[in-house]
Amino acid sequence: MLQQTQVATVIPYYGPWLARFPDFAALAAAPESDVLHAWQGLGYYARARNLHAAAKIVVAQHGGIFSASPLETRKLPGLGRYSANAVATFAFDQPVPIVEANTARLLARLSNLQLRIDSGKGQELLWSLAATLVPKRNARIHNSALMDLGALVCTAGQPNCAACPVRSFCAAEDPAALPLKKPRAQLKQLTEFHGFVSDDGRVLLEQSRDRWRGMWMLPRLAAPPAAAPLLHRSHFPFTHHRVRLEVFAGTPTRALRSQRWFALEEVASIPLPSPHRRALTDLLDQQDAGRGI
Repeated sequence: MLQQTQVATVIPYYGPWLARFPDFAALAAAPESDVLHAWQGLGYYARARNLHAAAKIVVAQHGGIFSASPLETRKLPGLGRYSANAVATFAFDQPVPIVEANTARLLARLSNLQLRIDSGKGQELLWSLAATLVPKRNARIHNSALMDLGALVCTAGQPNCAACPVRSFCAAEDPAALPLKKPRAQLKQLTEFHGFVSDDGRVLLEQSRDRWRGMWMLPRLAAPPAAAPLLHRSHFPFTHHRVRLEVFAGTPTRALRSQRWFALEEVASIPLPSPHRRALTDLLDQQDAGRGI
């Protein structure tokens, strides 16, 4: 959950997730739709699918026991060097380094690194430096401290150098100018068209096969219909895009193979991406208001 997502965003999901899937066996046995439903709102849904697939492997091949070896866990779907080492150090207190956004920024400044941290050579140097600092004992405390130092003191933009406990070791001549990174790509603007079709306490939804694979959304339209009124417009970010979602009124029709009618009381229990859930809530509210409910 913490991959590319801040702690404050994750906390409301973490407890309910563990209550729903308390161990690898429970997660492995769950249908994908339940996994996606529990994850909805966190984004980057490939993480949920990878975690689900990893749980199945842990149960089927390792008796439900998660390995303490980061070399072994890196073989699981969705676990790269950072995630595998983070589990190894925080769950098993192993003396392995971790490099993520906060520690990368901190280490780049401490070493006055004049290479892009998102380059191959820059990453190698950061991991090498992090490895030289890890103590043999209490590695998880050390790694946690580095992450907190980066998150709370050596922050992005202008760091609070006056409060830094390791400022005497810092080689950065201009901390605010570091770390160096490739310029961020300009957001591309996209417009996506969807339809709202409801009938007799039901709503027509379509199962996504690409971006939100396995989740349900409002039916896609190739282009805005000429005569149908626009009912909803909203915007949401997605990786390197900013998407404008436009939803038009539709008429009841026979569901296609990828579509299905859902009773309104079912909608809360199925996985919908947040932009489409917000749009559907708005559309149903409009519908109720029109009926004077």
